[in-house]
Amino acid sequence: MTTQNKLSRDDLYSLEQYNEMRNEYRQKVMAHKKNRRVAIGDNASLLFEDRLTMQYQIQEMLRAEKIFDAEGIQEELDAYNPLIPTGSNWKATLMLEYSDPDERATALGKLLGIDKKTWVQVEGFDKVYPVSNEDLERETEDKTSSVHFMRFELSDEMSSAVKAGAAINMGIEHENYHYALEPVAENVRKSLAGDLS
Repeated sequence: MTTQNKLSRDDLYSLEQYNEMRNEYRQKVMAHKKNRRVAIGDNASLLFEDRLTMQYQIQEMLRAEKIFDAEGIQEELDAYNPLIPTGSNWKATLMLEYSDPDERATALGKLLGIDKKTWVQVEGFDKVYPVSNEDLERETEDKTSSVHFMRFELSDEMSSAVKAGAAINMGIEHENYHYALEPVAENVRKSLAGDLS
């Protein structure tokens, strides 16, 4: 990861500062996420992470856990910095969303390997499948997790095409969950183009 993308302690607000500005900051992040969230069918969505979404996540963790010591802050930075794109990739959280607990349990039992069947595609290029869950295994032999972290590595040619305006398609091609979005909305495309250096 390029160092300018990484968050450091200097980028974070103290608990007191963050508490005072939290509502306003949260509104800014929620508005930002609207350009970075893609629904893939009725029960799956990809949230494309970046520096701002990760800073928000860290600030919320520090606040919830009341962490203010250097070591604790560094642990959060180490956990979330890897989810910031590095200029040649998109990093996303795949969320499988079922409001009914029984339906969710059944679905997660049928969706083993869904993270590896999720794809993005720059117009004119092959689909790109993710490297997923690099932090820890999120699947057992009988069910998958409702949250997966993924990294989509793009070639220089793909990055250039996106920055030049190429459309971006996304989808999931799992035998029990099949949906394609072609193309994603322009506000999302522009936001994702900004991740590429």
